[in-house]
Formats: sequence, structure tokens, C-alpha cells
Amino acid sequence: MSKKRREIPVFDQPLIETHCHLDYLKDRPLSETLEQTWAVNIERVITIAVSPDNLAGVRELTQTDERIYGTQGIHPHDAETYTDEVEAEIRAHGKDDRIVAIGEIGLDYFYDNADRGVQRSVFRRQLQIASDLDQPVVIHSREADEDTIAILGEFEDTLRRRGVIHSFTSGPELARYALDNGWCLGFNGITTFNKAENVRDIVRMAPIDQILLETDAPFLTPVPYRGRENAPFYLPFVAEQISAVKDLALEEVLNQTYRNSLRVFFESP
Repeated sequence: MSKKRREIPVFDQPLIETHCHLDYLKDRPLSETLEQTWAVNIERVITIAVSPDNLAGVRELTQTDERIYGTQGIHPHDAETYTDEVEAEIRAHGKDDRIVAIGEIGLDYFYDNADRGVQRSVFRRQLQIASDLDQPVVIHSREADEDTIAILGEFEDTLRRRGVIHSFTSGPELARYALDNGWCLGFNGITTFNKAENVRDIVRMAPIDQILLETDAPFLTPVPYRGRENAPFYLPFVAEQISAVKDLALEEVLNQTYRNSLRVFFESP
């Protein structure tokens, strides 16, 4: 007989899902996913652009519900698809009413789906867009800590809004650089994985006022639902894990991460 999974907790305090990919969800109708998301007191959802193919789709999703927001940007996996026309589209829509950041942008030397030199160039070009538009950024960095630090350093004076290094799995050097320079770190279901003590070490290092909650759905489903497609409505499990790892009251984690999300994405600096 299979062990029954815990029900998803519902908290009195609202949550903000700062990173997911609504257009990648396949297991159930999106309307059903969103209904369950709102039911667990998730107040807003940010769905993330990653390629030229879904820039417009993300914008369309933000028009379907006043609680859905989006980003515009090209993931490092798709850096070789970046063109002047794509850049013009990101610039044209990077400050639309429902667009709250430039992203997901950055470097990925783990998969190396795009030439590293191209990744670095595209990363710089999109950081420049964010600087010009005064928008925060959503950064992906994997096995690229040194170059991420170097490139972010080039924009320390111009990128006022900063943003988040999402799904943080990098080392303490990048974490310390980011925290010292006003960035937030995004944590998700990885924090619940048995072999992710390195990530939990970074959670312990990070001040609670520089932590954001995310799911990265449909990826990285938290315990106790690993094996299923991830969804924004699993975010409460991430909040509980942050509370446990940092030995902080759950109410404090919920209140502070909510304020952090507002500060990064929804309030003027």
C-alpha cells in the first residue's frame, strides 16, 4: 500500500510564486492548476519567459488573470537564438504593465546548450536592457559562478533594481557576492531533496530579507510530491522548508518573503 502524501498546507498569510513556467505545465488544464493555486492563498504568480518562442505567450498569459505577471528574456540554453529582432521585442515589451522583470537570463556551463562566448554576450546584452529600462532581472547561473560574478560586476552601477539569482544551487562565493550587492536568492523544491545539503547551507547563510520563494514548475517538485509534475500550488512546502532550515517561525518567513517579493518585482526602488 502506498503511503498517503500530506495535504498541501494553506496559510493565513498570502504567498507570491516568483518563478514558474505556466506554459510548460502539461498534467492538467491550466485553469485547474490556477484554481488550486489561488485556493492555497498564493496571491500572485510570475511566469517566466525563456525563448523567442514564448515571449509573446508569456505576455498573453498575463492578460488572462490579474494575478498573473510575467517576464521577458532569453535563457542561456537558447542564447544562440538571440537576434537583434528578439532584443527589440524584449525592449519593446520589457516594461509592459504586467511584465515585472527581464529574465530568465544568465549562464549555464553544465549543459552547454549554447556556446559559452555567445551566452556571455547575450547575458550582457540583456543586463543592458534591464539597466536601460530600470527593471529587475531573473538570473540563471549553473556551473558558471566566476563568469556570473564578473559580468554582474560590470553592471553594479547601472542595474539599480538588481533582482534574483533563481533556483540557487551555486557555491558560497557567488552567494556572498550576490547578497553583499543587494541581490536576492531564490529557493525552491531542491531545498527538500535529501542530497541538497549544499543548498540548505546557502539558505542558512542568506538573510531572510534576501530570500524569495519559487517552485520553478513544472520542474523540481518538492518532497513529498517528487515524481509528479511540479505546480505553483506546491509553494507552501518550500516555505515550510525554509522555516525549518533557518529555524525561524513560519509566520516570519511568510511575512518577510512576501515583502521581499513585493520589493523586488512590484515596487519602485
